[in-house]
Amino acid sequence: MTTTYNPFRDLDRLFNSVSRAASSDVRMPLDLYRTNDTFVIKMDLPGVDPKSIDIDVDDRTLTVRAERAPEVVDSSDEKNGWVSRERSFGTYARQISLGTGLDLAKIEANYVDGVLTLTIPVAEEAKPRKISVTTTSTNTVIEPDAPKA
Repeated sequence: MTTTYNPFRDLDRLFNSVSRAASSDVRMPLDLYRTNDTFVIKMDLPGVDPKSIDIDVDDRTLTVRAERAPEVVDSSDEKNGWVSRERSFGTYARQISLGTGLDLAKIEANYVDGVLTLTIPVAEEAKPRKISVTTTSTNTVIEPDAPKA
């Protein structure tokens, strides 16, 4: 069996692993689900100061911004300093396109234990409903024609 030599294979692997790691560091992972008449979004924002979280809606686009400050280590002494630094910091943003039929004026946000929970209710006009049927009938009696003699 012959194996084809590809001099760029290792370079491609390295590039893919680095790009995957870089893209996963700047993401704000989320879960989205529906319970009855409410959509729920849960975003992981560990280490974020709740005062730095900014949420706005513009033309059916929900934008969440947050900032995580860098850890400060006093490196003035040779006994102090970074050994490893993998946690990302800075400003993060995520945009979500919202469909029609949501009550954007009633969105609520709650931040607990590093998780931002957004609840978005379904608008009343978008909820399924039954429509009752009424009748306005008149009792009309149809009499048979009298036999002709």
